[in-house]
Amino acid sequence: MVQQVTKGIKISVETTFEGSFYKNYKIQYAFGYTITIENQSKDSVQLNARHWEILDALNNLETVTGEGVIGKKPVLAPGQSHTYSSGCLLTSPFGAMQGHYGMVNLNTAQKFQVTIPTFKLSAPFAIN
Repeated sequence: MVQQVTKGIKISVETTFEGSFYKNYKIQYAFGYTITIENQSKDSVQLNARHWEILDALNNLETVTGEGVIGKKPVLAPGQSHTYSSGCLLTSPFGAMQGHYGMVNLNTAQKFQVTIPTFKLSAPFAIN
């Protein structure tokens, strides 16, 4: 598990290898990840946006931005957490993801970014 706290918001990430398959005559490696966002601050916050940078071992970079996470914009009161699972496909058996969430402090209306720590995606057979 990888964890990081930014401005009182703790991000924890766990990853899994889901398997491989062929798509359009190219092998794809499927990875899952579960993220827990925990509000350790004294203010209520809302997650409004996400930004991801996904890099595989072949140096292919994919950038993904959008609103919320899996169709939601969770509001977290102090002490609350939100957990969700998602996934990605790589063209190599290992890579990494990193990014940030766009948040807003609901008490002050101030916008801020929360770092998503870099986490590795590795197929078990590719680890040496």
